[in-house]
Amino acid sequence: MAGKPKLHYFNGRGRMESIRWLLAAAGVEFEEKFVETPEGLDKLRNDGYLLFQQVPMVEIDGMKLVQTRAILNYIAAKHNLYGKDLKERALIDMYSEGIADLYEMILLLPLCPPDQKSAKITQIKERTVNRYFPVFEKALKSHGQDYLVGNRLSKADIHLVELIYAVEEIDPSLLANFPLLKALKTRISSLPSVKKFLQPGGQRKPPMDEKALEQAKKIFRL
Repeated sequence: MAGKPKLHYFNGRGRMESIRWLLAAAGVEFEEKFVETPEGLDKLRNDGYLLFQQVPMVEIDGMKLVQTRAILNYIAAKHNLYGKDLKERALIDMYSEGIADLYEMILLLPLCPPDQKSAKITQIKERTVNRYFPVFEKALKSHGQDYLVGNRLSKADIHLVELIYAVEEIDPSLLANFPLLKALKTRISSLPSVKKFLQPGGQRKPPMDEKALEQAKKIFRL
């Protein structure tokens, strides 16, 4: 029997957080091996574990997978979260890439210079309510089904709910005019494995604070 996937990253959200969410939604228990120092990262590199010299890296099924999208796609395909055919997979990828565009802006927000932060938050809010959330609300409304693609849970739904939580940390009111997105959030958050992931003491990481930001900068020599 294969062991639990082992996640190698620093103790924060970053690019690993979507992987944590996807594993949780798939009901897969995982372990984390935190990179805590620059030397720890160097050791992974020197041991040949990081194909492109960077994390996240996930040990799973005898492989050491790197590159976030490759890891996500492998987990999604393995756990039937990637559609039933090529057309559904294309839609799932399309939605997932759009979600990633906005989520990347949110992930990078802690690195934004203080004098630019307010403008960046305004931009995130504007894009949320005018560019991204309307697309997903319309998609759900157009077919009247519970999930974005094929009326079955996919990685796109999970990524979207992760994004919704991140957006609400910036401004909870941004979801007010999107009732179908609210319902999707409730539906996925109620899955037992996701509920466990989200509860206090679960494996979901908190927003990046100054301490975590400084640690990440030190580890990655930023």
